Amino acid sequence: MSPETTPAHLVERMRPHSRTIFGDMSALATRLGAVNLGQGFPDEDGPQVLKDAAIGAIRDGHGNQYPPAHGLPELRQSIAQHQRRFYGLELDWQTDVVVTTGASEAIAAALLALVEPGDEVVLFDPYFDLYPADVAMAGATWVTVPLAGPDLRPDLGALAAAITPRTRLLILNSPHNPTGIVFTRAELAEVARVAIENDLLVLADEAYEHLWFDDFRHVPIATYPGMWERTVTIGSGGKSFSFTGWKVGWATGPRHLIDAVKVVRQHLSFVSSGPFQWAISSGLQLPDSYFDDFRRDLQSRRDMLSLGLRNLGMRVPLTQGTYFVSADVTALGFASGAQFCDWIPENAGVVAIPMSALSDHHDADGFVRWAFCKRTETLREGLDRLAEALPRR
Repeated sequence: MSPETTPAHLVERMRPHSRTIFGDMSALATRLGAVNLGQGFPDEDGPQVLKDAAIGAIRDGHGNQYPPAHGLPELRQSIAQHQRRFYGLELDWQTDVVVTTGASEAIAAALLALVEPGDEVVLFDPYFDLYPADVAMAGATWVTVPLAGPDLRPDLGALAAAITPRTRLLILNSPHNPTGIVFTRAELAEVARVAIENDLLVLADEAYEHLWFDDFRHVPIATYPGMWERTVTIGSGGKSFSFTGWKVGWATGPRHLIDAVKVVRQHLSFVSSGPFQWAISSGLQLPDSYFDDFRRDLQSRRDMLSLGLRNLGMRVPLTQGTYFVSADVTALGFASGAQFCDWIPENAGVVAIPMSALSDHHDADGFVRWAFCKRTETLREGLDRLAEALPRR
């Protein structure tokens, strides 16, 4: 990043993080009037019943002033019930749950609370770009382990080799942003083995926990033997109910870890949006049919976008979860995903995210991340523009 775009007084450790690819590409889409298939936000709202619950909470004065520092009791109870209902995890809602301003704050608070300056934090690469920025804020160092091969699966041998005496914590994101993979039971078992043998803490970012497709069911690593006591699990109301602007997230785990997260979190945003906490609490109590229908609808959009990209000549591994399709664009004659993503906004009126912007390795350089959490007409418009602009094969 050039000095002109880096604030002069920014501390050195944050200089690599002074801009984000998501903000840059969304601003570009707005400026050009391009179809934004880059940033992962839906372009239509979630359930009306949750909007009604939020409006009712505002009208009735529930949460219009500061809510309890660590979250409304009703929401914390709903989160504990959710973990029991879907995963068989038994939580004490008073000690094992903290509500945060989105999953992003939960991740930041956990890293600031649990990692010392000079520690190492291991994460899989490509990664959500928030992770290195938060590790840098904690004064620690991130160490990346590649998701490799044609389908970008975790290199578990490289994971074991990456652990050093300075390693303190491992970040595990499944379903995984940006690649769209869901870690298998065997892969999770190996991650758990490495964590236990090396006495590591695990930060399990499960913001996309309800966005898994086909038979690629999400399994929390906290359910594995020996893992509950060392794992902080992150959840997101925004991702589970398509209200990303409400910024309601949470962290769950054993009391000794959640107590630490609470200490830091209260000095960040202090409290989170009260009326929306009421609404998300009601959302977590929706019947299984809501979550089944939600997955089914998103899966149909995944299939539409994946087929369209394949028809354009891209190699598209099967997306197992999240909002995102990964596509290798090198067969189209582009040297890299970054070159492709530089070309399409001006020439096709479409924006996507180059995987190389989220990576320290080169395994994913040919890949582009596409968001399918859009209306079908938005996806069709993007595909039509690409078809018109890309060279005929």
